Amino acid sequence: MHNSPSLHSAEIIIDFDSADIDFKLDRPAIITDWLKKVIAKESGNVKKLCYIFCSDQYLNDLNVRYLNHDTFTDVITFPLEEDPIESDIFISIDRIHENANVLSSSFEDELYRVIVHGLLHLLGFGDKELEEKKIMRMKEDSYLAFLKS
Repeated sequence: MHNSPSLHSAEIIIDFDSADIDFKLDRPAIITDWLKKVIAKESGNVKKLCYIFCSDQYLNDLNVRYLNHDTFTDVITFPLEEDPIESDIFISIDRIHENANVLSSSFEDELYRVIVHGLLHLLGFGDKELEEKKIMRMKEDSYLAFLKS
């Protein structure tokens, strides 16, 4: 838990960009507001998040280069600062499409799940152990329901 006070949500910067693909997030203002509410609810100390949408190949190259994992993944966070948190969050749009098809979910639901999943990792939640996965999924489901309400 961080000892320093949480930044006011208006001071949190959240950007959305793309790397090697042409992708624009629908409703960026609504998603930004939603993420700020997640940060406040989790008492997170966040200064800046930059979500970068990319292809499978782009994210796999980062995964190999920086994490030594030669596998496709949907999201990788690169924390730049810890307190307050500043991070780049790379998301593979190819993986989002694939996961949505496999899970019989909409593209938007899967995208928003992965967006909040990356943030939850930065806020200290893991997903390696079974119990951590349960907590992560519960939080994702809760925040997705909140977004839709």
